[in-house]
Amino acid sequence: MGSELSRERKPGREREGTATGPHPVPDVAAYLSGRWSIERTVDDLRNGAQGSFRGTAEFRPDATGEALLHHEEGQLTWGGTVRPVSRTLRLRPRPDGTAAVDFADGRPFHDLDLRTGRWTAVHPCAADRYEGTFTAVGPDEWHLEWRVGGPAKDQLLCSVYRRLG
Repeated sequence: MGSELSRERKPGREREGTATGPHPVPDVAAYLSGRWSIERTVDDLRNGAQGSFRGTAEFRPDATGEALLHHEEGQLTWGGTVRPVSRTLRLRPRPDGTAAVDFADGRPFHDLDLRTGRWTAVHPCAADRYEGTFTAVGPDEWHLEWRVGGPAKDQLLCSVYRRLG
């Protein structure tokens, strides 16, 4: 599995970001607060299938005011089919400017520390391993690359988030 996660991304699938980064972020919750556009490529590296996601993300205070809800929604194009998809995560800020990220049901997902502008998170999920690289490239743009490997998965998801309004 380790060698699967170290493979390079396919040629021609580079992000089209407008900034270079990394951009240090002293307070990840303050940085992420608000609305973002999302452009995501999805590559299944085992069978060569490719898809995309276009949508929005919103980071807003939850009902307690102690966390941010991270809600994404948009259109996933995969295998010639377009369908609406969404997900919600919960970001719990810490006093040092970092945060813990949980799934909507409260299960832990990963930590997030963008104080240097870049962070790598690892999340084991059953037999799969998710490795995410977060890069703040400027005050209004950040990139996220998830590499997913396991017995039945070899995927690369590359996202560009751009601040709206």
